[in-house]
Amino acid sequence: MYDSDHGITTGAVARRLGVSPTTVRSWDRRYGIGPLDRGDGRHRRWTPADVAMLEEMCRLTASGVPPAEAARTVRRVRASPDALPVNPGVPASAAPDAPSVGAGPEPPSAARRSGAGSGLPLGDVRQECRGLARAAMRLDAPAVEELLRAALAEYGLVTSWEEIMAPTLHAVGKKWESSDDRYVEVEHLLSWHVSTALRRTAAAAPAATSQAPPVVLACVPSEQHTLPLEALAAGLAERGLPLRMFGASVPAEALDAAVRRSGPVAVALWSQARSTANHALALHVARTAFGVRGARSAPLVVLAGPGWRGPALAPGTVRPAGLREALAVISRLYGEDAGAG
Repeated sequence: MYDSDHGITTGAVARRLGVSPTTVRSWDRRYGIGPLDRGDGRHRRWTPADVAMLEEMCRLTASGVPPAEAARTVRRVRASPDALPVNPGVPASAAPDAPSVGAGPEPPSAARRSGAGSGLPLGDVRQECRGLARAAMRLDAPAVEELLRAALAEYGLVTSWEEIMAPTLHAVGKKWESSDDRYVEVEHLLSWHVSTALRRTAAAAPAATSQAPPVVLACVPSEQHTLPLEALAAGLAERGLPLRMFGASVPAEALDAAVRRSGPVAVALWSQARSTANHALALHVARTAFGVRGARSAPLVVLAGPGWRGPALAPGTVRPAGLREALAVISRLYGEDAGAG
């Protein structure tokens, strides 16, 4: 509740916006977007108009606008006769007129910014990465969901994964590794929403009608990273290709049984690190033949992920460079246009 005479505290504002009180104070100190009336003792007390200004700041930074530029925008609006609409009951991430991801005519490979702003080691990446990173660092789940939805709608699955989702996930992982296990909650929240967006993409695709053998997707034993396989599954679903997803850390015996029972045209094995890559298992799968005598066949093994780097490729295996190439390789096995979808 607002106190009509004194406003609300910085802590209450931070809880409403889904950011830390330190962030709110930093915006005030660095960018001059604090409350107009500080009251006695210079304690910050935020009126509904002040909170509306911060909500606009959150909306802009969540869409990828650098904080300094966003602050200049909200200061201009506050100084103009037409003030920001005051609606303190609506959180910034739920505002109906939030700017959409990637608005404007720029092609997918454009709109890169090299400046800092999210606190993550992003480097020279798309502006949408910075917006997604800032929303994740604030634990702003509605904003993360909306940014992912808008990116997929505008750029499609492959570009969204390769240029927005994967770089942001990588940056969050690096931040966690370099900060004494801090920000684990950020990685979990972002991973959950990326997984949800990928599965929604797969669910929205038309059901596969082909009677051809499926593609088997599995993580090698001891491998827990499933998001890249979920992206591949969504891409295959978009193309109407049959698939069987087995998820994380599939035991070797279970993988062998799945391959023999389903008779796949291809088996995609994900390995995130060299410590989990099992080349003997991959070779075993590539040599697994099935079908009637005289017409037996074996699956193509798609070695997916950075863990497979190093040794020369064994017969019956391929090592695509990324999602786009993996989809092209598998599509050709079905006689499909490699650029479809």
